[in-house]
Amino acid sequence: MTVRTRFAPSPTGYLHVGGARTALFSWLYAKKTNGQFILRIEDTDRERSTDESVQAIFDGMEWLGLTHDEGPFFQTERFPRYEEVIQQLLDQGDAYHCYCSAEEVETVREEQRANKQKPRYNGKCRHRTDAAEGVNPVVRFKNPEQGEVVFDDLVRGEITISNGELDDLIIARSNGTPTYNLTVVVDDLDMNMTHIIRGDDHINNTPRQINIMKALGADAPHFAHVPMILGDDGARLSKRHGAVSVMQYRDEGYLPEALLNYLVRLGWSHGDQELFSRDEMIELFDIKDVNKTASAFNTEKLQWINQQYIMKAEPSSLVSPLIEQLKTLGCDVENGPDVVEIVKTQQERAKTLKEMAEKSLLFYNDYDEFDEKAAKKNLKAAALEPLEMMLGKFEQLSDWSKDPLHQVILDTAEALDVKLGKVAQPLRVSLTGTSVSPSLDATLFLLGKDTCVRNINRGIEFIKTKIANQES
Repeated sequence: MTVRTRFAPSPTGYLHVGGARTALFSWLYAKKTNGQFILRIEDTDRERSTDESVQAIFDGMEWLGLTHDEGPFFQTERFPRYEEVIQQLLDQGDAYHCYCSAEEVETVREEQRANKQKPRYNGKCRHRTDAAEGVNPVVRFKNPEQGEVVFDDLVRGEITISNGELDDLIIARSNGTPTYNLTVVVDDLDMNMTHIIRGDDHINNTPRQINIMKALGADAPHFAHVPMILGDDGARLSKRHGAVSVMQYRDEGYLPEALLNYLVRLGWSHGDQELFSRDEMIELFDIKDVNKTASAFNTEKLQWINQQYIMKAEPSSLVSPLIEQLKTLGCDVENGPDVVEIVKTQQERAKTLKEMAEKSLLFYNDYDEFDEKAAKKNLKAAALEPLEMMLGKFEQLSDWSKDPLHQVILDTAEALDVKLGKVAQPLRVSLTGTSVSPSLDATLFLLGKDTCVRNINRGIEFIKTKIANQES
């Protein structure tokens, strides 16, 4: 048997992290078993489905690298097939037309709630043989009234549901369009799905779908219902917890490998190992090892994982996404320093590429004024001599690379017989306007000779002006 899994999102919004984790688990299980992973778009909700949402799903899957072996299949292109199956169920006596209005059904349910009964359709039209004139009926599946549905969930173990708990669900609306529980069954059977991995919010649908499959003479696939993802506060993950769209994480400067690594650890583990390559995920993952309980999303943990990936990445691999971040901040990357050199300088200092870009603005935009606190502490009269000495050395320097630049700083401190900090910090504030920057040799190198000479002169003039004002 060839394992076949699927990811079947509804295009009613972005691809969220919960859906991405389900897709990842399905993709990993297919890859581990040399199976096939299918992408299906469940777009029968025509009022809420949009082309933009479809594209958002494609973009998210592509960015994460979760490539599908078949598809994408669209349910809206399969309506004739659904109509065929609905008619088959009607002809078999496993479905019937229901003429009850929505108001009638709700009235019955209100009475059931008042009597502390489970609200459900009461089967009024189950044995009806005549048609009601002027009414477009829905079609209901005739669920077995006796017995029970038993299935061995790969995550939760054996689950048993009494058929008495299930009512006759609608499989076709009054306008003829099929409903979710019908379309998903037909698709999973037609596409030979062997393993259905999905969120545990579908557990209540599973016995209904199994009964429809039995009515169609088919065996049910294996089911695995993974627990939901919670926010830090224990509530279901939502927009108020921050970024929940996969592409929003890209925009925030996360790497797809890091997000996948974090998502696979949400509910699954392999000993104490935290970081997994894609190949390691495929080799080690087993759906049976997924936890039964919900997992809490922890942004700090994601940031830590992302930082590990940034630090270990080949610098050239981060150039393209960093350029996008820099452009978003308005940087003219064409006329700035070599971006790969920026990556090398900032890799150890940033948790996200967005943070890396923000910390690199000083290499593209000159500062407007000195940070008041930094200037007060470092641009004093005593800093004038080392700044002037370094300026002269830098102006004469023909090799503008890190080692000679670093040597100028060391030579100046030695020549003046002062601690390195007395030379380095005034230089840093002069170059950047603040007391925080990457290493000075990297900062000098990335800013370039012209900018450095100009900014050191700014620091010197600032000190001279301060001295003059104090003397007057």
